Amino acid sequence: MSGSGGTVRSAAARARLATRLLAVLSCVLTAEAQLTGVLDDCLCDIESIDDFNTFKIFPKIQKLQERDYFRYYKVNLKRPCPFWADDGHCSIKDCHVEPCPESKVPVGIKAGSSNKYSKAANNSEELEDCEQANKLGAVNSTLSNQSKEAFIDWARYDDSQDHFCELDDERSPDAQYVDLLLNPERYTGYKGPSAWRVWNSIYEENCFKPRSVYRPLNPLAPSRGGDDGESFYTWLEGLCLEKRVFYKLISGLHASINLHLCADYLLEETWGKPRWGPNVKEFTRRFDPIETKGEGPRRLKNLYFLYLIELRALSKVAPYFERSVVDLYTGNGHEDAESKALLLDIFRDTKSFRMHFDEKSMFAGDKKGAKSLKEEFRLHFKNISRIMDCVGCDKCRLWGKLQTQGLGTALKILFSEKEIQSLPENSPSKGFQLTRQEIVALVNAFGR
Repeated sequence: MSGSGGTVRSAAARARLATRLLAVLSCVLTAEAQLTGVLDDCLCDIESIDDFNTFKIFPKIQKLQERDYFRYYKVNLKRPCPFWADDGHCSIKDCHVEPCPESKVPVGIKAGSSNKYSKAANNSEELEDCEQANKLGAVNSTLSNQSKEAFIDWARYDDSQDHFCELDDERSPDAQYVDLLLNPERYTGYKGPSAWRVWNSIYEENCFKPRSVYRPLNPLAPSRGGDDGESFYTWLEGLCLEKRVFYKLISGLHASINLHLCADYLLEETWGKPRWGPNVKEFTRRFDPIETKGEGPRRLKNLYFLYLIELRALSKVAPYFERSVVDLYTGNGHEDAESKALLLDIFRDTKSFRMHFDEKSMFAGDKKGAKSLKEEFRLHFKNISRIMDCVGCDKCRLWGKLQTQGLGTALKILFSEKEIQSLPENSPSKGFQLTRQEIVALVNAFGR
């Protein structure tokens, strides 16, 4: 790995500590809230997910996130909010994101996204510097003209492809590489009207909900008297499956973010030295069934539902990565081979899970209506990805953008089954592609 070994090890240690704390907190809540049984809209129980994740998936995903290919994420944190006047950025120093100097980013990653396909490009002698790598486009000059044209076609197709997320322009001078291990997701002190405006906009304007129907918010939001939100769930259950799924995914994403903030919370700062740790009081306010009038367990169930969706996407996209033409390329041949072997091992585990969500149950009505609903679904989610540029805290914006893009990538995979099944073995395909940014976001979002 690049950078100071001690710094990286300490960052990895903090990540492991935070994860253990999350596990403890989850166990506490499970005991108090009796978070057990079958999830709605799927045939999977919480206990099976817990066992599968704890003993098979989580340890491997954690190792994968620490590898160079998945550590570095290129993001533009300076894009203006497209929906309302900028509220101003968080001035708290812990909101700051420390960009990674380009000299620390592996040369293969800087060379461009298409290098992940070409094993021929693994010859580091041909990548003498970043400028030459960019000229090559990470395609070895010994490749046939036909192969070169395939890469060009792929790039042209990817530029015009419909996405579930608003993608950053990686060529923008404001786009910078961030080392995710050195900028962990945690509570920074960013809160108040600016933060609530983001989440309210997401729920009120993008979750297929009329304003007349009250959605239960966190206890920190303004109270609505004696309304416990049951009328909202009566309304939600009356929606079609696709719109229920949409709401549950957004709620699950919100729960995931809140859970991580509670586990790695800024507890105090003495003489300029911050102390981070689990904040059980804050956790209780957001998830305890009594404090939240029964809403907390629903949020956590939606987190499990989000996990199932992203797990399903990983199992479906396996054939894409199993091809020899796909390479997790950083310029370090040994590390690249180990990273791909670990990723393929994770895919084998995801395929072994027996209670996957059945995405074929979605958009299964008449073709015209299903197509229209699917497009509405996509545009609503794309709008949410744009709202992430309205987050005032850079660190919160970084992880919000990454996790939204990860979920958007999962949805893109689930609705591209035919294209994935028809992928050619030895050349890029025009029908389905993933950029490196999407791959990094998918793995790290699932890791969250």
